[in-house]
Amino acid sequence: HVQLVESGGGSVQAGGSLRLSCAASGLPASTMGWFRQAPGKEREGVAVVFYPDASTNYADSVKGRFTISKDNAKNTLYLQMNSLKPEDTAIYYCAARFRCGTWYDAKKFYDWGQGTQVTVS
Repeated sequence: HVQLVESGGGSVQAGGSLRLSCAASGLPASTMGWFRQAPGKEREGVAVVFYPDASTNYADSVKGRFTISKDNAKNTLYLQMNSLKPEDTAIYYCAARFRCGTWYDAKKFYDWGQGTQVTVS
């Protein structure tokens, strides 16, 4: 049984930073990613770290500001978010077990966390 639990969300002023964590259990080695969903908008891919080569990719809107990383020993995924903007406000979700296709398509991931709210004012 795969379980993904996000933490680290909160409220921050524009220009600030947050670090999100996603603790995974029952999960085989897997490509993992972060998505976000703002009110009235579709869920969009933010960043991904591929298995097994650990290569990463980012949405254009967050390149240079966000960094995805994974601690394999702790089975935890992170998203370091710097220079936050009001448009980054959303619920952020951790996703795992990617099927082939485009990484930023939410339908291509099997497993999801419950989400953590990020609010930038």
